[in-house]
This record gives sequence, C-alpha cells and structure tokens, in this order.
Amino acid sequence: MKVWAISDLHLSNACDKPMDVFGGNWLNYTDKIQENWQKLVSEDDFVCIAGDISWAMKLDEVTEDLKWIDALNGKKIIIKGNHEYWWKSITAVRNILPPSISAIQNDCIRFEDVLFCGTRGWTVPEKGRQLSADDEKLYKREAERLKLTLTSMQKMRTPTDTVICMIHYPPFNMAKEATLFTNLLEEYKVDIVIFGHLHGRLVNMEKQTIKNGIKYFFTSTDHINNTPVLVLEK
Repeated sequence: MKVWAISDLHLSNACDKPMDVFGGNWLNYTDKIQENWQKLVSEDDFVCIAGDISWAMKLDEVTEDLKWIDALNGKKIIIKGNHEYWWKSITAVRNILPPSISAIQNDCIRFEDVLFCGTRGWTVPEKGRQLSADDEKLYKREAERLKLTLTSMQKMRTPTDTVICMIHYPPFNMAKEATLFTNLLEEYKVDIVIFGHLHGRLVNMEKQTIKNGIKYFFTSTDHINNTPVLVLEK
C-alpha cells in the first residue's frame, strides 16, 4: 500500500481561470500532473489532495474537475482549501463525488490500517508579528475544527494504525515555531501531516520537515514539480 500527496490543483475545467499567469511552473501544469500521476500511482494506491482543488464557485460547476480527478489512478481523499467556494456542506459534497474520491471535513475515514483526517486550517502567527483580530478569531476556530477531526480519529484508532492528517494551510510558521495546530497534532500523536497553500518563487518552505516526531510534507503542486509525493509505503 502506498499513499501519495499533492495539493493546490486549482483546476478550472468549467471556468476560465488559467494559472500560467502566476509563472512558468503553471504552464501546462495539469498535463504534467496527469502524466506524472499515472506513471507513479497504481489503482491500489491512495492520493491525499490537501485543498484548493478547483476554482469552481458553485457545486454544479465543479463536476468536470471532479471527473478529471476520478479518471486518475488510485483512490483519492480530499479536504477543503481556502478557495473551495463550491464546498458548501460536506453532505452536498459527498453526494456528488465520483466513486474514487472521498471527502473529509473535521472527521476521519479509514482505509485498511491508515486513518485519514483533516481540516482547512488558517494563517498562523509569524515570528515577531501578531495576527489581526479577524485572523486570530479564525485561527482559534480552525484549531477547534482540527481538534474535532483528531478526536474523531482517536475514537477509531488502534495500536497498529498510521495516522495521516491533511491541513490546507501550513500548520507552523516559517520559523517552524509551535502553534495551536502543531500542539494538537503532537498531543494526538499524528504520524504524517500534509499541507500546501503557499505558492511562488519566494516561498522558502522545505518539502519535508520532521518536527517532534511528526513528518510534515509541503505539497503545493508548483513546488513539487507537479508530481505526487510518496508519504507512506506499507
């Protein structure tokens, strides 16, 4: 069993939102994702997609993007990103998902002996800077949502399980300082964390970080050469 990860696909099969305006890494990027994905991922594998899946604004506009993902190899697990405006409720989302895609929202699902949980997250305080009042409120609210997904995971967990948590925003700041998110991830003894959100040439985030025993994978597609990252093999 292999688990792969990628995030920030920013698909736009039903709307005109080209990503190549953001730089050369986005030129024909969906073709590159498709080619690399099909070479690496088998039908028995799992792929975690950590948010910002589609530019669609409404549920009926995301269908073509979900079909595109469904046609790729493997079983996919998705979470909500900050651009998921089409994602109104988890029930509505699950009702339209193709067979190979499962969605998580503050809960947990099991495949074999791997537990997948996740939530969106939010901006964390950077070193020497405070969050705005609005960001502070959302930061604390998203920490409570992370606690919900981890509590759900803990009820299902057995000693032999591996726990993978997706959170769209980076759970720590650029200095890798502790946050409400990392404190919870450590408290609940998560094994692997997958995140994305950051883009551009000025982003100085390592693709893999080990912090207090947890493996963190940064998987924004433009930073991983549009190639799914192997995060677990059992």
